[in-house]
Amino acid sequence: MNVPVYDLTVTQFSRGLTNLKGVLQKAQTFAEQKKIDFAVLLQTRLAPDQFPFVRQIQIATDTAKTCVSTLTGVAAPVMDDKEQRVEELIKRIDTTLAFLGALKPEQFIDFEKRNFTSARRPGLHLDGKAYLHEHALPNFYFHVTTAYSILRASGVDLGKRDYLGDPSWKKD
Repeated sequence: MNVPVYDLTVTQFSRGLTNLKGVLQKAQTFAEQKKIDFAVLLQTRLAPDQFPFVRQIQIATDTAKTCVSTLTGVAAPVMDDKEQRVEELIKRIDTTLAFLGALKPEQFIDFEKRNFTSARRPGLHLDGKAYLHEHALPNFYFHVTTAYSILRASGVDLGKRDYLGDPSWKKD
């Protein structure tokens, strides 16, 4: 089976970010009900050497938009990483979803011939296929999962369905 790159990227990133938006909304309700300043949740982390919740959201959106930008050559929207409120994080997710939604499957033709470079690895690159499978997809899911886990550990009532969303079940 050969899954189109569009489905591995745009479809999966969109699904993950849509579910993350729902998780954020549940966190907002939780903070309001418990009378917790949402800024506290934004700075919560699972371990002292890990990024806080707000940064997990920023990296998840950055990973999604950078990946499809790299694989298509289409410029991604620039974001300043200054979000301090839940509404700003939701706007960030919505901006990323709009960018993803504007892409077409044919824009991914020859994606494997495009290279990804990183300032953290000077003089090195990953071809499009390696970048997608070895970096972008695992990195996206790492940060989405970490964001979910931070909120869950903070007491937000989240379950697996919040993370996965509703699958496209079909009748037999």
